[in-house]
Formats: sequence, structure tokens, C-alpha cells
Amino acid sequence: MPPDATLHGTLYLIPTPLGEGDLARILPAEVRQQVSLLERFIVEHPKTARHFLKQINPLRAIQTLKLEVLDEHTPAGEVEALLAPLLAGEDVGLLSEAGCPAIADPGGALVRMAHQKKIRVVPFVGPSSILLALMASGLNGQRFHFHGYLPVASDIRNKEIARLEQTSITADETQIFIETPYRNQKLLEALVQQCHTETDLCVACNLTQADEYVSTKSIGEWRAGNWPDLQKKPTVFLLHGQKQSRKF
Repeated sequence: MPPDATLHGTLYLIPTPLGEGDLARILPAEVRQQVSLLERFIVEHPKTARHFLKQINPLRAIQTLKLEVLDEHTPAGEVEALLAPLLAGEDVGLLSEAGCPAIADPGGALVRMAHQKKIRVVPFVGPSSILLALMASGLNGQRFHFHGYLPVASDIRNKEIARLEQTSITADETQIFIETPYRNQKLLEALVQQCHTETDLCVACNLTQADEYVSTKSIGEWRAGNWPDLQKKPTVFLLHGQKQSRKF
């Protein structure tokens, strides 16, 4: 615990579901119990946050909770103000829109600032699509790199795919990235077209959901067809190149 942290409240990092489903299956009872005790939250979208919190405790009066917004549009100068209740001794929960806070999420800046202010930070156990995808991929889990989103423009994106593949080959490192759901299919097409035949590609879609899909195949096997429908579905892509690989 940081020095002087006992004078402040605790910032709890609260994972949320990756989609609709049984919370008891993905969030431990201790996490759900602690969340139900909190009265103040920092969230990306109040509507979905209230839906989640109502699932945690259906008997709670959701309208009495204090919700403040932190999203990609929050000015950097306003982030510090969100820590005021914590500095005054109140516990606060940080919610991501889906998955783990501060992982590919604007909450990271708040967490870093909390450490600077000697505020205790406690991460709760819950689903991370990035780690779940890596676990299920069968690719290198000793060395990996998450890149977030690739460039949108096709020519720049294709150059980035080539660079990531070469980095993976050189460093024996799994490259992980995501895409806006409505562009998933185009990204899969680009990966299959641009990468070497022997390169392994894992596609992990709708993780923890009833229609969860995870498949790892070489690019050559992906070129044979039988692609999943990824349109508008949260998907993680994982790439691992092979040494001395040839494109055709």
C-alpha cells in the first residue's frame, strides 16, 4: 500500500462482461459483493454502467449512485478532478465499457494519476478479451505485444501488417490487435492477403458468449476459406510469424 494511502479512499478497478450473460460465471462472488457496496463510480457510458450495476444488485436504487464520465473525449485537464472524492476518503469504482479497466481503455490515465496522488489501487478479477484470446490461441504466451487498433487506410494498414509480421518472426513474439467491429471482415481479408503462408493467425470472436469462436490456423489454411462472420462482433486478432517464412 502506498504511503499515506490510508488517508484516501481506494480506487477499485472493476471488470465488466464482454457481452450479455451470467455474471456469476465470469465475476467472483467477492467482486460482486464489493461492487455492491460502492456508491460512486467513474464510467465510460452511464447507461451501460447502470445496466451492469443493476445486474450486480437488482435491489439497489441505481438512481442514487454517483456516476462521473471518463471517456476518450475527456480533456486531460479534467481527469485529475475525478480523483477529488478519493482524496477526500471515499472509495470509487472504475468501470470499463467492456472487459478490464485501463486495458485498451481511457481509464489508464486515471490509474496513473491515482498512483501519483498516493491513492490505493485495487484491481478486481474479471474477463480480459486480450488475455483470453492469447490463452486460447496456442501462440507464444511468453512474448507478446498488444497494439490496439491498426491504421484504417488500406495502404498504411498493409504496411503495418507487414511490419508486425516481420517483428513477430524476428522476435518470436505474438502480435495482438483489435478492430472496430464493423471493419473486422476487411481486416481479416487484409491479413490473409498480406501475410506469409506459414504465418499463424488466431481469430477470437465474442469471447465468453454463447457463440464464442476461437480458431488458429496458418494463413495458407485461412486462404482455403471457411471464414467466420465477424461483422459487428468484438474480435481479437493474434499473429505469429515463422522464421524463414515465404509468402507463397
